[in-house]
Amino acid sequence: MRHEQSEPVLTSVERRYGSSEHSKELQRRGAVGRGARGMRMAGQKLDVGVLKRAVAYLFRYKARCALAVVCMLVNAGVSVVAARFIGTLIDDYIAPMAAGAVDVPVLLSYILRLAAVFAVGVAAMFINSRSFAKVTQGILRDIRNDMFAHMETLPVRYFDSNTFGDIMSHYTNDTDTLRQLISQTIPNMFSAAVSMTATLVTMLLTSVWLTLFVIVFIVLMTMVTTRIGGASGRYFVAQQRKLGALNGFIEEMINGQKVVKVFNHEEKAMEEFDEANESLFGAARKANAFGALMGPIMNNMGHLQYVLIAVLGAMFVSLGLQNLTITGIAALTLGNVVAFLQLSRNFTQTVNNIAQQMSAIVMAMAGAKRVFDLMDEAPEVNEGAVTLVNSTEEDGVIRESEARTGTWAWKVRIGGETVYIPLKGDVRMSHVDFGYVPEKEVLHDITLYAEPGQKVAFVGATGAGKTTITNLINRFYDIQNGDITYDGIPVRDIRKEDLRRSLGMVLQDVNLFSGTIRENIRYGKLEATDEEVEAAAKLANAHDFITRLPEGYDTVIDGSGSSLSQGQRQLISIARAAIADPPVMILDEATSSIDTRTEAIVQRGMDSLMEGRTVFVIAHRLSTVRNADVIMVLEHGTIIERGTHDQLIAAKGKYYRLYTGAFELE
Repeated sequence: MRHEQSEPVLTSVERRYGSSEHSKELQRRGAVGRGARGMRMAGQKLDVGVLKRAVAYLFRYKARCALAVVCMLVNAGVSVVAARFIGTLIDDYIAPMAAGAVDVPVLLSYILRLAAVFAVGVAAMFINSRSFAKVTQGILRDIRNDMFAHMETLPVRYFDSNTFGDIMSHYTNDTDTLRQLISQTIPNMFSAAVSMTATLVTMLLTSVWLTLFVIVFIVLMTMVTTRIGGASGRYFVAQQRKLGALNGFIEEMINGQKVVKVFNHEEKAMEEFDEANESLFGAARKANAFGALMGPIMNNMGHLQYVLIAVLGAMFVSLGLQNLTITGIAALTLGNVVAFLQLSRNFTQTVNNIAQQMSAIVMAMAGAKRVFDLMDEAPEVNEGAVTLVNSTEEDGVIRESEARTGTWAWKVRIGGETVYIPLKGDVRMSHVDFGYVPEKEVLHDITLYAEPGQKVAFVGATGAGKTTITNLINRFYDIQNGDITYDGIPVRDIRKEDLRRSLGMVLQDVNLFSGTIRENIRYGKLEATDEEVEAAAKLANAHDFITRLPEGYDTVIDGSGSSLSQGQRQLISIARAAIADPPVMILDEATSSIDTRTEAIVQRGMDSLMEGRTVFVIAHRLSTVRNADVIMVLEHGTIIERGTHDQLIAAKGKYYRLYTGAFELE
């Protein structure tokens, strides 16, 4: 039966969380397309590359893998030898018992030898399981390390275009499917190949005719496996995609529980969750339904084969038919038939195991591909050669300093000569055009300059391009046209880590990390002393509230900082920026979501931080930018007005209307 599938119908949750580039790529390649045949072709093409990369991790543990392979070979040999032993036991010992001719001591000795063979097999499998357990966990550790290390090299664009829940799914669900691929699928497939080869040779040594009969059944099993495995493949791919979408939804709901409860949207959230969960259930049910068919079908075909071989073998023995083996003509005895039955059962069980693994293989490949897709994401390009170095100035000449002096300079190679340019914080943009996607321009012909020590404010409605400008200064994104210079050096020529080291940021949404308050402040300068941490806290106006906490600077907070108020979290973030002591600060107005009294405290901390630095301020409350050296009004990605507060008020343009109409833009 051919199973047709229409284009996938996305739930509302999938439309929000499942439209990642990965899902689009799956659809483009036909992984979630029409028809089982298309899925099988896509799956076969996909499996080879993924399997090679998974096997490459196995080669990192060559010694243990070699030991496991030896144990597999031993176990396969034991299965074959045991079957041959049983045949000999029947022909040479059990059959003569009917005539009263039996040597009990010899029979017991033979049985003990057979038991010893089985004991060797048990020991081999025990060693194999222990070895592969260590290999599996080691590989998972390596994969998580590689995945996280690569994730840290990815540009901000990747995190802006993928939900946190979907990214987390790579480390949980997808990694677990990869574990199954490495710890179960690959070893089982190798073990099956060895066992099938050894068993097939032994079967041919017993009877070619009976072996051909078994092979006919294997062909039938393979046809069934291919058809069912291909039909289930597209559902397993869809299952992984929908699982990522569900994780993204759950992650957002956890973060937004307060908002959900404030607006009494519990029922709506449950409805959306039920919709996404039902969609996942549908894909998983279809995938596993096909997978569950394999076991019963293969088992029943195996039972039928067993009965037919017993009948054919009995006919050969009772009628004295000519038996052919790969070594010549040999009589088929009752012991040979029993041994062949055991061998054929082993052979069929091996094929059955492979059949049952098919659905697991497809699912493992789908999850493994998502893991490798993350590893294949293009890392952030860092073509800059200009570096930031600690420097000292002697006799008017700047040199690189071995000791930390607090003086910094740009180290530039010009014409084979090293030149040191003082780090001052002079930032200029000239005729800059930018769009997050090529077809939609966000900024157009932006020209501005900020001299050292100046405070530049950006005002405008949501979507005007304020945050985008700051994203371009620190090169979270690169511009399409125009120039951005830092102390006269094009920012493209500066190494990104050095560029960002010279910039400090205080965002409206504060991100703290699990640990002590001291560790969170020290995040801005990991080598900072305790005295420097406290000095930064005092500068940010955070020292007083920290010392009133039960453990002071050693108070442990969680990642959300839920034990602190919004203002306290913001003061810690200001202290974190202060300890880095950058010459340029970018402030995404941190006072827009806190009360007036707390705003005054935070504003004093920010004023201290801004002293003597070049500052870019994204303003949500116009009252906070009156003392800016220049205010730039943006509308639809274009600067429509610029000047001081008094100049813009006198001009009676957009800024005047915003300021006099309402003190808040949004």
